[in-house]
Amino acid sequence: MTIEVDINSDIGEGFGAWTMGDDEAMLDVATSVNVACGFHAGDPDIMRRIALRARERDVAIGAHPGYRDLAGFGRRQITGLNANEIENLVAYQIGALCAVASLAGHKVTHVKAHGALSNAACTDTMIANAIAAAIKAVDRNLAFMVLPLTELARAAERTGLRPINEIYADRAYQDDAQLISRSQPGAVLHDADEIAARAIRMVTEQAIITASGKTIATPVDSICVHGDTPGAVAIAKAVRAAFAAAGVTVRPFSAA
Repeated sequence: MTIEVDINSDIGEGFGAWTMGDDEAMLDVATSVNVACGFHAGDPDIMRRIALRARERDVAIGAHPGYRDLAGFGRRQITGLNANEIENLVAYQIGALCAVASLAGHKVTHVKAHGALSNAACTDTMIANAIAAAIKAVDRNLAFMVLPLTELARAAERTGLRPINEIYADRAYQDDAQLISRSQPGAVLHDADEIAARAIRMVTEQAIITASGKTIATPVDSICVHGDTPGAVAIAKAVRAAFAAAGVTVRPFSAA
């Protein structure tokens, strides 16, 4: 049986003259990209440029909404928001990318929550449901990229959105299938060969491999390499080359 997987990356995370990561190079490797929508990073000019370049390369694009936190890159937890406020901030960002992408002749296919918003939604049912509700209200045909075995995944199921089960090539996992906090040593992986070998195992075995070596069965539709990780392009190339060598077909999940 042919194994297929999508490679996604979070890009467009600069702002004005400030840049983060090598977007052009990642667009040559990834099959789907998640574009910052202006709250944690990104701006309309960057969003349009990414959409245009992605369309030229047949790369799918998705909205990557986060907390309104440019200074903290959306990785600081913001508490006290109610469901309506979360729905509003997510819908606002999805709508922004949809509008700007249309200027580039491209179409948004999915949504993936960013940073602290995603982390909170993995365990908080209210936040996960609010994100899903916002996606469905904007366009029920948008896919919802989720971390398996979390409240995000369950929110996709509850709202009838198409879930795209995502695992991380360059992040370490706890034994409960949650990501190890970035504040902890070893949370972010950097060795390209090690990451590629681990990615092959997770995709072929359809499982999360935890830091302790535990195997947790889960569907794997897409695998992420963070665009802002040092050495991100080399890591992404190593992962894609490993898939090719193993006979794994790489293509956008939106083409399935």
